Amino acid sequence: MAVIIASLAAACSRGPSPEEAGETPPAAEAEDDLNLDVWLERMEVGSRELYSAREAVVAALSLEEGDAIADIGAGTGLYTLLFADAVGAHGRVYAEDIEPLFLDLINRRAEDSSLENITAVLGRENDVTLPENSADIVFIADTYHYFGDREAVMKSVLNALKPGGSLVIVDYDLKPGEPRPEDKVHVRFGRAGVISEIEYVGFTLAEEKAVAGLEENYFLRFVKADE
Repeated sequence: MAVIIASLAAACSRGPSPEEAGETPPAAEAEDDLNLDVWLERMEVGSRELYSAREAVVAALSLEEGDAIADIGAGTGLYTLLFADAVGAHGRVYAEDIEPLFLDLINRRAEDSSLENITAVLGRENDVTLPENSADIVFIADTYHYFGDREAVMKSVLNALKPGGSLVIVDYDLKPGEPRPEDKVHVRFGRAGVISEIEYVGFTLAEEKAVAGLEENYFLRFVKADE
């Protein structure tokens, strides 16, 4: 069971182990579902900025009825479920993660909420495995800095976006010269480095938006060129 916990920790939104996140792993429990409950409590708590500001973040995306959006590193499905409501029955949400247990959780939560517009997608370390030109928007929150082969992952994201589509990155704002919190030691570079890498792959930075409730994290929108 300890192996399962370690796997979940590494896979959550391609996230860090509990040790890397400055946390102590919980004691092993008898049921895998209970371990997922631990992660729900850890990820969906008011003290976590991306949870407390979730409604403002979704509003900043300006989703429309019928949009197709990919939630990369969907984890517990926090944003996936919100996106499903926002795009409506004629829209589609691709919930991508590299950990099957999280995709199972998302499927159960979608069923409990009677949401039929969510498609769970098992990704790989270097590929989000989405169909070509399948998404109007790709959303990556608190995940980009965990990618091992970032160039390969982002090339697969570029391929998945429709021409003219948007990529939104929400991530921790590592400011030069400021002390880094213990739970952010895994963040290796700030927004300038992120912008440079993503533009190198072929995206164009469209805007940096101020979002109510986001103080530790930035919100960047990139676009894929029309073909």
